[in-house]
Amino acid sequence: MPKRVLFTPDALDEPFGQQMYERVRAHDLEIEVLKSNRLTGLRGADVRETYRNAKNTLAVVCAPPGALKLQPTPPSADWQMNLAEGCPAHCQYCYLAGSLQGPPVVRAYANLPKLLAGTAAYEQAGRSTSFEVSCYTDVLGIEHLTGSLAECIRYYGEREGARLRFVSKYDAVGSLLDLPHHGHTRARFSLNAEPIARRLEGGTASVEARLRALRQLALPRQQGGGGYPVGVVLAPIMPIPEWRAHYTALLDRLAATLDFDCDLTVEMISHRFTPGSKDVLLQWYPNTSLDLEEAGRAVKRNKFGGTKYVYQPEDMRTLKQFFFAEWQRRFPRAPIQYWT
Repeated sequence: MPKRVLFTPDALDEPFGQQMYERVRAHDLEIEVLKSNRLTGLRGADVRETYRNAKNTLAVVCAPPGALKLQPTPPSADWQMNLAEGCPAHCQYCYLAGSLQGPPVVRAYANLPKLLAGTAAYEQAGRSTSFEVSCYTDVLGIEHLTGSLAECIRYYGEREGARLRFVSKYDAVGSLLDLPHHGHTRARFSLNAEPIARRLEGGTASVEARLRALRQLALPRQQGGGGYPVGVVLAPIMPIPEWRAHYTALLDRLAATLDFDCDLTVEMISHRFTPGSKDVLLQWYPNTSLDLEEAGRAVKRNKFGGTKYVYQPEDMRTLKQFFFAEWQRRFPRAPIQYWT
């Protein structure tokens, strides 16, 4: 729950923005209607205070016109379609660090129906086109205040040629169970070894709670579930002390959770960071135990000249071989979508 919620005038001109306003008011949260469409008053005396102010604030705004031009987002999906930017969690390896402008406030988009309608132009005849809505936020973490994820699920449920994908570290899935998704939404949960989740994923649901939510969404409707295609995102994979034992325990728990036939996939993402994200993370979490040492990493450069620090090739091979073997042993019919 944020400590305050800001609404811009443009957001309140949108019917969906009005629906968000009513949802927020029902939670008895402090609401401020801004006089202009600019967000102000978020910066504190230093980076840490600015971080706290922003993380305690939800801003309901209209997405800018540029948001209608979607960006490809392989290997996760064909396109990213953002319903919000900024995340309520406090993950000390946060992938958003350094990639979003300004204080890390959560900005939810009141003109979501317009954004959704614009995605039809990206659908490709003869094949399913996938849209990822979790690139810049945790959609389930703010769903109780926005209703945006349900809006997306209903929309894509009616699109024969489109598929929706979201991933979360939260567990409040009750409102999603009865939605008419028609199998067009894949609900994924980010999971990690217990020491990493406890130490580095602040403000999120426990791994056990996420597993229960995953089971609830995957169970057939006739058994009280949501009947969704589901997925697991193992991320960020880290070779912590006794990592084999910790990840074996996680995969065993997952196998016990999904002890029935279901449509399951997995994505495997090893930990990486950029110089920019490292700088921001150390300002946000100065006492972090996260390994951000560059000396033991390999350098990976993209086509734009950007730099990432990843694990050394031999370490990556060891990790990949372990995870592929352990996954296929437990889930032989659940495809590994990618390793990175």
